[in-house]
Amino acid sequence: MLNRRQVLAGTAALATAQLALPAKAQAAPIRIGMLSCKSGALASGGRQMEDGFTLFLKERNNTIAGRPVDFIVADTGGQPALAKTRAQELVQRSNVHIIVGPVAAFEALAINDYLAEANVPFLCSSAAAEDLTQRKLNPWFVRTSSTSAQPCHPLGDYAAKELGYKNVITIADDFAFGQEQTAGFQRVFEAGGGAISSKLWAPLNAADYGSYISQISGVDAVFAAFAGANGLRFLRQYNEYGMKDQIPVISAMTTVDEGVLHSMGDEALGIVSAGWYSAARESPENVRFVEQLRKVTGVDPGFYSVGSYSAGLALEVALKSIDGNAEDKSALIAALKKVEITADPRGPWTLDTYGNPVQNIYIRRVERKGDRLVNSVIKTYDQVSQFWTYNPEQFLGEPVYSRNDPTKI
Repeated sequence: MLNRRQVLAGTAALATAQLALPAKAQAAPIRIGMLSCKSGALASGGRQMEDGFTLFLKERNNTIAGRPVDFIVADTGGQPALAKTRAQELVQRSNVHIIVGPVAAFEALAINDYLAEANVPFLCSSAAAEDLTQRKLNPWFVRTSSTSAQPCHPLGDYAAKELGYKNVITIADDFAFGQEQTAGFQRVFEAGGGAISSKLWAPLNAADYGSYISQISGVDAVFAAFAGANGLRFLRQYNEYGMKDQIPVISAMTTVDEGVLHSMGDEALGIVSAGWYSAARESPENVRFVEQLRKVTGVDPGFYSVGSYSAGLALEVALKSIDGNAEDKSALIAALKKVEITADPRGPWTLDTYGNPVQNIYIRRVERKGDRLVNSVIKTYDQVSQFWTYNPEQFLGEPVYSRNDPTKI
């Protein structure tokens, strides 16, 4: 639901400002709407997304480019139809200048056409659906996370060339995010000489992975691509079945994301993954970011937190470049597409011509440091594009990554 108190507070603040100040001096709030998820398998990601953006605003005393901010959060419930309804409410009722979020790819796909038709800037901080920055471009769309497959391309390269794996079984959530992650890993792993023995698909709300784990044998490793708390459940059961010491797990970024890693135990130790962020990354910006967010949440930040924090950084740069004129939405989205971010906890990044980050991808290994598990960085692939090493035009001439592309096994 929309946060009614924030809506009313924002309306009152706007009215007060209009009455008290001459037109030239008015500083009405910039209205930012966030689509979050507060229930279901993706709720932990929604909470972390809010935490990251709230920290960004707190550090700036709730002000961007000299204007106060009215931050309005709407709960999608992790449902595409409800995500669209909430987006419409934010635009038509709350008159937001920009939408940030949502958590899931299927939510972003559900609202993308509406926001394009409404001419509302869509600053996607999490959802990684490939085609949003590939074949189905929305001129009002910019992403601060990555495509689903972007970190998995380097992982496929690393698994084949440096880990020396020849045969892998994959298991993933059976929705766009898991399918696209798996496809990206498969494409590069096979190009490096590896082979995928079989691909297993689990429903997003799976409570038990025993029937899938029983199918895993005779391979060098398992590639696991899960979102939310599903990675925690899978790895715990994988360990309980005695598989951890027999066949190692390598994983997509969110399977051992810091948002769930703090709830894991020895079952996660040693897992190699790839992602565009690690809370263990050593840089002044990241050390400060981790320290500040740990004060609020008690745990390390991860995918969802830093994605929304980065969205705040990009929005700040863009708004300052247009003197805070959020009402000029065409100027705002044009400015967002030009941002170059250097002081980000994740490292430097820019946007390609399709609105997706070109950024470092880190190969990480779960280790225990002190009283917590961390994703230690063991290798960096510098400034990786969503197209990996492929020609963009050729890449876009092929089908979007899916369950069946690359070829289903």
